[in-house]
Amino acid sequence: MSQSYTCLAPAKINWFLHITGKRANGYHELSTLFQFVDLADELTFTLTDSTDIELSGDLSGVAAEKNLVYKAADLMRKHFNLNKGISISVTKRIPSGAGLGGGSSDAATTMLMLNKLWHINASEQELIELAAGLGADVPIFIYGKTAFATGIGEFLTPSEQPEIDLLLAIPENCHISTPAMFAQPQLKRDSEIIAPNQYIFEKTRNDFESVVKEVQPQVAKTLHWLVEYAPSRLTGTGACCFSLVANKQQAEKMAEQAPEGIKTFVVKTLKNSPVHLYLAEQFRN
Repeated sequence: MSQSYTCLAPAKINWFLHITGKRANGYHELSTLFQFVDLADELTFTLTDSTDIELSGDLSGVAAEKNLVYKAADLMRKHFNLNKGISISVTKRIPSGAGLGGGSSDAATTMLMLNKLWHINASEQELIELAAGLGADVPIFIYGKTAFATGIGEFLTPSEQPEIDLLLAIPENCHISTPAMFAQPQLKRDSEIIAPNQYIFEKTRNDFESVVKEVQPQVAKTLHWLVEYAPSRLTGTGACCFSLVANKQQAEKMAEQAPEGIKTFVVKTLKNSPVHLYLAEQFRN
């Protein structure tokens, strides 16, 4: 019986998100600060005698072959010319379409785990470059540390940010398509790049916030509620907003008072991804 490995795949927030340009190939360039939070999906990997990629669990009604986890495993197998299989079970806790990077995190976790389980031993930089082809958020989850990102998300600069409590708030039944948001004609595409030594939360923004609020009034309602209590902002390109609470107690009190139709999560930001901590513990040799 093959041993199984169960690993957490964390969510992320964007402290800010500036769109700084658009490349000829259609990809948008950005400037952002990523940090992980302790809300996480759970993935279980089991080596098999088959050469198939078997995917089960919470797939949100999407065919396995279209799931980012499957695509990540298939990419690893093809890029490194392997004829190996894996069974992967997904337990989702990060809401889809929220802007928390759940799918990207699952994909990166898959790449990192298979790098070990299939004895590929590719470098972190090689995996980051490979991951960029799956999506702009995937490289940061490969990197595993709080970081500023530029380019299409592949150029990463580490950043020391404190671990603090946050309240996440997501309007229910509000799934936002990232491609659709990038296609919005009113999206600002000439924002400035923020260097690490220039960063001040109050002097940055999320360029998608005004666009998302216009397209999804539920998000506008959520932010209107949050800002009554603390500085708040949209994260990523989805429906999730975060609030800079004073402490966990304030977050819990706000969560109890959330208006109907808004789902909340009390979370803590992390300095490092739990995936990397797990890999260091499981594969010391």
